[in-house]
Amino acid sequence: MIEATSCGGVVIFRGKILLLYKNYKNKYEGWVLPKGTVEDGEEYKQTALREVLEESGAKATIMKYIGKSEYTFNVPDDVVDKDVHWYLMMADSYYSKPQREEFFVDSGYYKYHEAYHLLKFANEKQILEKAYHEYLELKKKNQWFKK
Repeated sequence: MIEATSCGGVVIFRGKILLLYKNYKNKYEGWVLPKGTVEDGEEYKQTALREVLEESGAKATIMKYIGKSEYTFNVPDDVVDKDVHWYLMMADSYYSKPQREEFFVDSGYYKYHEAYHLLKFANEKQILEKAYHEYLELKKKNQWFKK
């Protein structure tokens, strides 16, 4: 078994959530949240911010740690056991540009209910639900602003 760790973000701007559409050789297709692998010497927060910027072009600020999702998937001759650490992030605009090298063909900001239904994976839907709840709490307490 191969163990892997990634970090990502639920990026929000003016109440809308950033999603990326991946199309990998027509084998893998669907809307996802931005995330990627932790590089040597990198802290989880750094990874999350770097991956959001690389995959979407969005400049964001971390507001809060949301939690971890875990899943496994098969690769030729092995199984990958993956942990993903998620952060709630505030974008500085609606700007996004999908990273073509990673097979992202579209990106955009969507209302919560749209984003929830567009997301391909159940574990990302759960993270979105938790993150959006945290976002609403921060807004209610007037704590949703750049520090």
